[in-house]
Amino acid sequence: MATMNVSLPDNLKDFVQQRAKSSDYSNPSDYIRALIRADKQRAAEEKLEQALLIGLSSEPSTPVDNTFWERLNKRASKLS
Repeated sequence: MATMNVSLPDNLKDFVQQRAKSSDYSNPSDYIRALIRADKQRAAEEKLEQALLIGLSSEPSTPVDNTFWERLNKRASKLS
């Protein structure tokens, strides 16, 4: 595991230490790692949301109905 040093003002350092002690974290590093994991998850969710919004705003394409699935099954059958 790599080490990263971060400078914090005293009030933030105290806050991190208090949160680590008052929660299920074994030390301040665990608390910071949890925050980073949560932020990473939020970033992934934002990326997905943007992709979905782009898809919703795009031009309609082939409707996914029974005809679509029948054509897809025929194409797949020819490949096997």
